[in-house]
Amino acid sequence: MITLTTLRNAPLVLNAILIESVRATPDTTIQLVGGQIYVVKESMEEVKAIAISFYQQIGLAGLNSMRRLEDGRRKEEE
Repeated sequence: MITLTTLRNAPLVLNAILIESVRATPDTTIQLVGGQIYVVKESMEEVKAIAISFYQQIGLAGLNSMRRLEDGRRKEEE
């Protein structure tokens, strides 16, 4: 879960795994996979950094990179 700030300065806790898209329109708008839309004070880049940090904390960041690296090693061994 990540904590962001609404335009009314209220904390907003979102499940970062459910984020489908983040847009700057010019306010930062987050759309979840269920269709819910939230507008937050943080910039698009801040939301991205917060989400990546969360993914790293729970071990989701870099999984594809690690798999590609492992696949490359297997091909070299063959």
